Amino acid sequence: MSAVKWDARYLGPVPHDASYYAKCMLGGVLACGLTHAGITPLDVAKCNMQVNPQKYTGLVSGLKTLVAEEGSRGIWKGFGPTFVGYSLQGMFKYGLYEVFKDYYMNLAGEELSNKYKPAIWLAGSASAEVFADLALCPFEMAKVKIQTSPSGTFPVPFAAAIREMQRTKLETRFPFGSLVPLWSRQIPYTMAKFFFFEKIVQLFYTHVFTQPKDTYGKGTQLGVTFASGYLAGVVCAIVSHPADSLVSQLGKSANKGKTVGQIASEVGFVGLATKGLGTRVIMIGTLTGFQWWIYDSFKSAMGMGTTGGK
Repeated sequence: MSAVKWDARYLGPVPHDASYYAKCMLGGVLACGLTHAGITPLDVAKCNMQVNPQKYTGLVSGLKTLVAEEGSRGIWKGFGPTFVGYSLQGMFKYGLYEVFKDYYMNLAGEELSNKYKPAIWLAGSASAEVFADLALCPFEMAKVKIQTSPSGTFPVPFAAAIREMQRTKLETRFPFGSLVPLWSRQIPYTMAKFFFFEKIVQLFYTHVFTQPKDTYGKGTQLGVTFASGYLAGVVCAIVSHPADSLVSQLGKSANKGKTVGQIASEVGFVGLATKGLGTRVIMIGTLTGFQWWIYDSFKSAMGMGTTGGK
């Protein structure tokens, strides 16, 4: 009798079938949509610090300035496109990561999959993010325009903002004008997010929680998930910040018509890499920790087990 063929889709507690991938997609919607929308005020402050650092000098002072000029609703500008855009992004980011990871493992085979596991994490996450950003880009462009436009110069309501972006698409390059900078921000970010998360989880279960993973309760496993996600998020923030600054600069009225290269040259790499970085480290660390916690909580509730450390 021939040996059963090795298949990455059957390594976990449940088979990775269409239902599994669909549930991962839903988990990604919850993880990214809820968390990104929930920290909209931090995002508004961060974007304005990037495009107008003279006026918005810090997180707290920036939020105070926004509230003073636009009221408490001013710090929630862009909530709608943030929620919709990042829900769609999360659906493809997490769901397709699981799909691509299994696909690449099966392509490599058992021996090479075990030997080059980090390379598979990187390839799977990068592949997933390409599609995730196609879904996100129009909403990210609208969000940045809403958040960085001076009060009264651009519609704030979601539907009106999308209509205005469509009307002025020759100027704004809507809906995919920011796709290349978005890819340059999000693909390294996501590769770091998934690689460092998986690696840190692995380290936890190798050096701290040394018994088999399934012998620990869900509370412990989810604690490992959150800690690993937070630490991975800090690395992500630093890696992707220059490109994030560039995306924000593209939404600035004064930069209308300028190329990515022109803007990068004018602002300088140091400015792109440092303006708003402290705020983004706090934001992305917390965000990534909670995203992985929500995602793994959902997977656990569905009987699919937590991510990593197998």
